[in-house]
Amino acid sequence: MLVKTPEEIQKMRVAGRLAASVLEMIEQFVVPGVTTGELERICRKFIIEDLQAIPASLGHHGFPGCICTSLNYVVCHGIPSDKKILKQGDIVNIDVTVKKDGFVGDTSKMYCVGKITSYAERLIRVTQECLYKAIQLVRPGIHLGDIGHVIQQHAESHHYTVVREFGGHGIGQDMWEEPHVPHFGKPHTGLVLQSGMTFTIEPMINLGKRDVRHLPDKWTIVTKDRKLSAQWEHTILVTDTAYEVLTARNEERETVYATRQ
Repeated sequence: MLVKTPEEIQKMRVAGRLAASVLEMIEQFVVPGVTTGELERICRKFIIEDLQAIPASLGHHGFPGCICTSLNYVVCHGIPSDKKILKQGDIVNIDVTVKKDGFVGDTSKMYCVGKITSYAERLIRVTQECLYKAIQLVRPGIHLGDIGHVIQQHAESHHYTVVREFGGHGIGQDMWEEPHVPHFGKPHTGLVLQSGMTFTIEPMINLGKRDVRHLPDKWTIVTKDRKLSAQWEHTILVTDTAYEVLTARNEERETVYATRQ
């Protein structure tokens, strides 16, 4: 994992804040009757015109959208489409990557479309808890295995499963940098974190079994049993003593999770 300079870290703060602002902006539009294609167009216009930035996922390894919209049993990399109409009770993850001055911020949030079921609400809540518990561990000297372990332990204690084929990643000038950040594992194993490292934590937690499969579009990942999946993501900086959440939204900035020095 690349250690960033103070100048690079400041640019990542800017990119992270811009990415967070996209998730804040789009929330009002996540309502029954809207298509995921329309959500993509709103985000694209906002990123390019309002933020004067680059939607980093657009064209990345051929991905056709500027956001990922993963609906219900879609685990990740859902492609926006005018054929996918949100309906009451749906849950959807919107994943945003924004590039500004050569650096990338990457973040995602779960949205509820109208009133959702209690079991969907619980899955969303526990998945976010997995993310927060992992973030609270971050500091120089801990291992990536510590992060994966706490996520796996919390998810499985609620009888959920952790997707293992996909995980977090280093991030900086490229959206996907080394290393891979697994959301399962054993304590005191894996890479040791250092101050100045930046990476994402983005647990994907399933209501049913952990098995997933690719759809024919080569991007969309779904649960094999077609049960719900949830995901939350933040870009994290390892500080000299703890962490900074570079993609913290305003609704999180007053919480303990935004920054710990």
